[in-house]
Amino acid sequence: MTAAHTFTPAARAWHGVPADHPFGVHTLPYGSFRAEGLPGRRACAAVGDRVLDLTAATAALLPHRAALFASGTLDGLLGAGPAVWAEVRAALTAWLTDERHRPAVEPLLRPAGEVALTLPFTVADYVDFYSSEHHARNLGRLFRPDGDPLTPNWKHLPIGYHGRSGTVVVSGTPVARPTGQRRTADGVITLGPSERLDIEAEVGFVVGTPSTPGRPVPLADAGRHLFGVCLVNDWSARDIQAWEYVPLGPFLGKSFATSVSPWVVPLAALGHARVAPPPRDPRPLPYLDDTGAERWGLDIELTVTLNGHLIARPPFSAMYWTAAQQLAHLTAGGAHVRAGDLFASGTVSGPGAGECGSLIELTRGGAVPLELPGGETRTFLRDGDEVVIAATAPGPGGVRVGLGSVSGRIVPTGTPTGA
Repeated sequence: MTAAHTFTPAARAWHGVPADHPFGVHTLPYGSFRAEGLPGRRACAAVGDRVLDLTAATAALLPHRAALFASGTLDGLLGAGPAVWAEVRAALTAWLTDERHRPAVEPLLRPAGEVALTLPFTVADYVDFYSSEHHARNLGRLFRPDGDPLTPNWKHLPIGYHGRSGTVVVSGTPVARPTGQRRTADGVITLGPSERLDIEAEVGFVVGTPSTPGRPVPLADAGRHLFGVCLVNDWSARDIQAWEYVPLGPFLGKSFATSVSPWVVPLAALGHARVAPPPRDPRPLPYLDDTGAERWGLDIELTVTLNGHLIARPPFSAMYWTAAQQLAHLTAGGAHVRAGDLFASGTVSGPGAGECGSLIELTRGGAVPLELPGGETRTFLRDGDEVVIAATAPGPGGVRVGLGSVSGRIVPTGTPTGA
């Protein structure tokens, strides 16, 4: 992981952002936006409640790196590699903390509420993992009540599947209720809108430096390839998925939409959030064995709200398999990663009753409805429901690093969403 910059109270400097703001100078997440009066998209960084136009700033203040953001996205930066990532972050920090840069930088700051945030990078491939032991056990108890809740392979490898990059959408994009085949309780096969539409609160990892085709990425090299993290809601149509997934895995039940946050937080901002992952038993095979290696657990605290009501606080620190192990396994068979590849952790769940990152767990498969304000209840999502997943992590000097949020509202089947 690229080393985090030293944070001091003086780092507030001229931009006026409080030292404890989640998007303070200790975070500086990257994104992309459109704004009235500006042509095309612009790459940006969040600075408190404002965004800095990086496309314009690098052209003026770091001209030899202007091409990194010329597209208005993070695509150029991602593939540039760790040395350039560190150079750009250092320059950005200096622009915001050195009074000498104020005349050039201040005109390029815009209130976040006046811009439209867009998908920050071009998603190349998308992979979704299944790396929470608590989530896997909860589902196993529901689906196999008389058997072992974990499948025989679960503790030997990070289980995952290749998803659909074309339906990864930015936070705020409406999510149309998907249609697919279902089998009713009396065995009738029907085609229709999902009746058990669910959420999956996840953390996503964005690949920067490509790997070499046919050459696995060892655990020790993960920091050379992984640029940053975002928040993910990998919506799931449980009834469609249950009927179709045997024997090849998820298809229509998962391919309709995956929502991501508009901000990518560089791993350099998460140095203080690094923790040891849970103990592994049995010990993984050597290519996955991180005993004594760099710690890739992350102490990220998520919150999930449904129509403004808090329903869960999933802890990412409890995840069994880490991003480094996921990357090592993903490439072990010969596949390589490219700049813009996105892989998600799988549903984040902890051991507590209020720490589950999906409705199917929170409601025990629909048997115990959630109670919402006003006397409403929910088992699965209804049209009009809005889900917001947010997160923070420990930062320097006791402050919190913000990961922002990812939101989505369910609209009726067939509604155009712009995905």
